[in-house]
Amino acid sequence: MLTSKQKTRNIFWTIIALVFLSIIINLPKSITIKFKLFNNDINHTFYKPEFNFSIGSFNFKKNFDLKYGLDLAGGASLIFKINPDKVKKEDLPSALESLKTNIERRTNYFGVSEANIQISNQYGQYRLLVELPGIENVNEAIKLIGQTARLSFKGETDNPPKKEATSSADLLQLFSVDTGLNGSHLVRSSVNFNSNNGEPEVALEFNETGAKLFETATKKFLNKRIAVFLDEIPLTIPTVKTIIPDGKAVINGSFDTKTAKSLSAQLNAGALPLPIELISQNQIGATLGKDTIDKGIKAGIIGLIAVFIFMIGNYGWLGVIANICLIIFALFTLTIYRLIPVTLTFPGMVGFILSVGMAVDSNILIFERLKEESRAGKPWNVAMELGFGRAWDSIKDANATTIIIGLILFNPFNWSFLNTSGLIRGFAVTLILGIIISIFTGVFVTRNILRVFAKEKKI
Repeated sequence: MLTSKQKTRNIFWTIIALVFLSIIINLPKSITIKFKLFNNDINHTFYKPEFNFSIGSFNFKKNFDLKYGLDLAGGASLIFKINPDKVKKEDLPSALESLKTNIERRTNYFGVSEANIQISNQYGQYRLLVELPGIENVNEAIKLIGQTARLSFKGETDNPPKKEATSSADLLQLFSVDTGLNGSHLVRSSVNFNSNNGEPEVALEFNETGAKLFETATKKFLNKRIAVFLDEIPLTIPTVKTIIPDGKAVINGSFDTKTAKSLSAQLNAGALPLPIELISQNQIGATLGKDTIDKGIKAGIIGLIAVFIFMIGNYGWLGVIANICLIIFALFTLTIYRLIPVTLTFPGMVGFILSVGMAVDSNILIFERLKEESRAGKPWNVAMELGFGRAWDSIKDANATTIIIGLILFNPFNWSFLNTSGLIRGFAVTLILGIIISIFTGVFVTRNILRVFAKEKKI
């Protein structure tokens, strides 16, 4: 069984390992070093290691670049009017969700993975807000978003290509036999639960023409596969197990409720398109974003230097440890931004800088409690543990109230009577994440570093 000293050391080295990993993740893609040594020009570029690996058929590839919002990266902000008149009232929520899912897929296909897509309802008027950071060709983006969804059902070819199908283009080659079925033949898609095993499945219902085409397709491709494509992107590739004459089919497999609902919404995106009309567009130049980033970084650096000086001047060597923990906090926060990823806006940068103040505040509360216990004549180790324990209640309550306010600003349930602005939500996200990470670094990291100093250095 591990002793208290061994546990402290293990936690300390775990923190060091996390810091080292965070440094690697936050390194720039390449660093070039140039200098002159003994009349020899040294010019070497170091490249950041890529986080790519394969285990069998599983391939992992992660891009850890920071994602910037519209105000920092530049781009386009588009507002569309949604016409719900052609959809039954009971189908409207599903149609709106399908529309949002379809637009998200289109923007991802366009290469804007950090696009912000929102649907709002103000006094019965439905609006679709699409923010596309980094987009230069706005007209092409408008055309892509506004075009009608293309849902198609294609059978497996008898002469498949020799190479394994790994991309949408490869799958389009493999499933090249057109069945004639498309989105105009699909009445609806819904999620059902199998009566035998209770597992979720996706039900399809075709109109009269679609039922005949589907019957022909299931005869032709019996015990073969039919792929379902939306905008030439494969949604699902089921195997035909029986001839279906009534136009009602079921797709089953390893679904959970969430994935079944997602597939149903994607299918409905082609079956229940909602007409949208562009009513406003606004383009923001990337130079504005660069200026904003530069000024924000400059303000953050000045603020950090001022905090470092204050903590060292007021708390001495404890302030040095607090500053080290503050750097660790910044590293962990930026790492989380890259891992999630968080789309960073200027209000988001403000939220991050504000959370730095919250992190320092936790250390101040802890150190003041520690000083009180030391003045009362308690040994340093005991005073430290009591200081952390008694400061925790104040830290917990203060940060909990701020997190609640942050959640209200973020409005996770999209309540119409609360904020729906992407910029304010960006502030809320970075503030909430910063507070949670500051609690971790202030209470957990700082405490264990002090324990190592106390036990190893006998301070």
